[in-house]
Amino acid sequence: MNSYLKFALTRFVQLSLVVFCGVSAAFFISHMSAIDPVEMAVGRNASRANSSPEAMEQMRQSLRAMYGTDVPLGQQFVNFWKKAIVGDFGPSLIAFPTPTTELIKRALPWTVGLLSFALIITFTIGNIMGALAGYYQNSRILKIFGIVAVGLQPFPHYIISLVCVILFAFVWPIFPSSGAFAMNVTPEWSWAFVSNVAYHAILPAISLVLVGMGGWYLGMRALVSNIVTEDYVTFAELAGVKKSRILGSYVIRNALVPQITALAMTLGAVFSGTVIVELVFRYPGLGSLMVKAVNGGDFSTVLAVSTISIFAVAVAIFIVDLIHPILDPRVRTDA
Repeated sequence: MNSYLKFALTRFVQLSLVVFCGVSAAFFISHMSAIDPVEMAVGRNASRANSSPEAMEQMRQSLRAMYGTDVPLGQQFVNFWKKAIVGDFGPSLIAFPTPTTELIKRALPWTVGLLSFALIITFTIGNIMGALAGYYQNSRILKIFGIVAVGLQPFPHYIISLVCVILFAFVWPIFPSSGAFAMNVTPEWSWAFVSNVAYHAILPAISLVLVGMGGWYLGMRALVSNIVTEDYVTFAELAGVKKSRILGSYVIRNALVPQITALAMTLGAVFSGTVIVELVFRYPGLGSLMVKAVNGGDFSTVLAVSTISIFAVAVAIFIVDLIHPILDPRVRTDA
């Protein structure tokens, strides 16, 4: 137990360093941009109303004080972390004076829901089909499935998303082309709203599933192909154990451990794909919010979304690291 606690503490320190370095990099990259968010906000206001130069200058000074850009960059960095630790990222420039955290609260459930829905389907189907293909290596149906899944894997998310929109929203109008729910549906906890949300999420989820399924298929097939040659599998087959039990209890169970580890490692890539898919389908998640913030020069929202994303992915990897030694006792925790 002491070795496991030491292992967990080491992983927690690594988690803290990853989050700190990742968020710090996002801070400096956003502040090195040629876009001045304060000037963009002043320009937008000047285009809407005829204000005197004195009023514009007063607004400029007020915004710089509010967003902390009136002090040196080093002090801005320290002030940012003081507020970020307590979850305060300041007001948003693109939706002033709405707090950035409020925008995150509105967008986060959509991204989490879409990401979870697509990831569960991709992981489950890809691993099941890969396990079957590795065990039943002469199956023609599984070979055809593998060719299709692996063939779709190299395509960018936006290509698959656009193809899905064209085919299933215009050529065969089965699913809606954009949005998270219909305009005539009231957002509330009711079957009508939940079913409509699920209906609108099918096409974005399909776009993520088609791109991500090939990787899980290839990984699981390779693992199962190696495991079926092990002595304990051969002995079980000679002993007359049912193939379904061998596949489920001996093969898939052992092959799932490295796949679960890979699941955490791919979260970052899956999230980046989700950002693109949300943009194509105009889905109101973190991806769409990030794009609006970048276009509007709102670095407060950009940093907030980046911080939440980095923290979420790092925590997911941390949790899988802690579970891994429990699932596979062969993993050493005293190293």
